[in-house]
Amino acid sequence: MKKVAVVTDSISCLTRELVEQYGIRIAPINLYFGGKVYKDWVDITPDEAYELFLKDPESFKASGNNPWDWVEACREACTETESVLCITLSSRISGVYNGVLEAKEHLKTEFPRTSIEVLDSQTVTAAEGFVALAAARAAEEGKSLAGVVEAAREMMDKVTFLALLDTIRHVYRTGRIPRIASQAGSMLNIKPILTGSSGLVRFVGAVRSRERGIERLLKIMRGKVGQDPVHVAVMHAYALDEAEKLRERISSEFNCAELWVTGFSPVMGYATGTGTLGVAFYKE
Repeated sequence: MKKVAVVTDSISCLTRELVEQYGIRIAPINLYFGGKVYKDWVDITPDEAYELFLKDPESFKASGNNPWDWVEACREACTETESVLCITLSSRISGVYNGVLEAKEHLKTEFPRTSIEVLDSQTVTAAEGFVALAAARAAEEGKSLAGVVEAAREMMDKVTFLALLDTIRHVYRTGRIPRIASQAGSMLNIKPILTGSSGLVRFVGAVRSRERGIERLLKIMRGKVGQDPVHVAVMHAYALDEAEKLRERISSEFNCAELWVTGFSPVMGYATGTGTLGVAFYKE
């Protein structure tokens, strides 16, 4: 039995294969459409969510995190391990971190002998996924809770993500730019490039074509990793064929120690739209 179990949220964009391989538990974030709440990862797949989004983007929303989903995910872990590490998306983007602290307090009375730590990953997307993976891999090696937390923190300092949006039309939902600016940018076919910095999602540039956007992503990535071995997750929002083409190109142009394709969480996709492509990566 492992000493430490790892729990993270569905925004981490981990594949089901990786989750099963390392025994990671996923707490779903809620989506709202047409008067109904869906639990990301549990009730609906990313592609199914994006199909709803395409029917009526204005009715598609992220409706927040329910601490009880974390209680359920952690309760299961508490019955099987000595310690639990919860890794959340950045607290500067969402209130999930505070909700998990509430869940921890509830569980302390139920499992007084189990150590529960909550770690703010200070990032999102598969970059958060790599933080959770680093923790789970350390747990697989039999490390203590302190060692698992250390592995996660080390990954936080290394990993980054880049996302190329196919449209700026929906970005106003983040509160970063006015709605009228999003509409104007959409008419001009502006495609933003986003990254994570200091716990926030920031603009790092914009292009007028998808091809140029992909070239910009790869140029930024190449500048950070060079020819060193690199771990990469390719993300997509309802654009699997393009994601596979990007994966093939990265495989041929970079020294990949790890490379996988995953869906871009629709909890973020409600503000980025379908067609988004992205990469999360770190060098060894």
